[in-house]
Amino acid sequence: MASSSSSPPWSERVVIRDGVRLSCRDWGGGSGGSAGAAGGPRGSGVDVLLLHGLAGHAGEWDDTARLLRDSGHRVVALDQRGHGGSERHPRDGDLSRAAYVADAVAVIDQLGLDRPVLIGQSLGGSTALLTAAGHPGLPRALVLVEAGPGGASPGVQEQIGSWLRAWPVPFPSRAAAVAYLGGGTDAVGEGWARGLEQRADGLWPRFDPEVMVQSLDENATRAFWDEWAAITCPTLVVLGQGEHGGIIGGDEYAEMARRRPALHGTSLPGTGHDVHLERPGVLHRLIVDFLAGPCLGAHSNS
Repeated sequence: MASSSSSPPWSERVVIRDGVRLSCRDWGGGSGGSAGAAGGPRGSGVDVLLLHGLAGHAGEWDDTARLLRDSGHRVVALDQRGHGGSERHPRDGDLSRAAYVADAVAVIDQLGLDRPVLIGQSLGGSTALLTAAGHPGLPRALVLVEAGPGGASPGVQEQIGSWLRAWPVPFPSRAAAVAYLGGGTDAVGEGWARGLEQRADGLWPRFDPEVMVQSLDENATRAFWDEWAAITCPTLVVLGQGEHGGIIGGDEYAEMARRRPALHGTSLPGTGHDVHLERPGVLHRLIVDFLAGPCLGAHSNS
């Protein structure tokens, strides 16, 4: 492994499931994992799998991943199928919610993650939720960032597709990408811009908009309340609460709490949908406190 100071503080790990290539950032840390590219501490924390949102990438989690690793946890961030360093056009053509869940399970198995905490934002939160529901006993805990069971949203694909197709690509510079993608918030723009790839004519997304639209097929037509009620592990929900708000409304959260009274939830004033980019330090502290809480405990094997 390269020791150059320019080396990233994580190592790339590749998982192959049914012929589909999945790329992960392995930050190391924890008591059972590798030390990682930066030789991260090997503490006694739990394993963590981070799942990004639609059109996102594993690098969105870099700040949170670093903080969690430095807190003693083994941390892996997955580029979900169709995104980032993973296959952009999965050869099996499967963009169902079940395929995303099966990918997460394969990463957990092949990278040796021991009952990881699943942390997902937006569509990654949907993947985490459905993984926890379909595989009870696999995750130690669940953290949903701006994600929930949702409801049928027939117009969501047209809305998201129109937005993605309207990106003025290629971006001529990193600064131009940050300004456009951040919507006035540099931290958000930087997070999104980290997912672009440099080509000869400028910076391009590492996804196909049509693949992104197809990934929303099930979210556009149904909710996942039965799956939500089936989850048995401790769960924390973190919501944005800013000028532009988040995507989880008060009614949806109230129903989430009604169906699972032991739910832990909080909202962060001054944030929007990309809470993990806007307040990574605050999010890290919320997660660490949750894992150390009486309902879980960071060293619990129950």
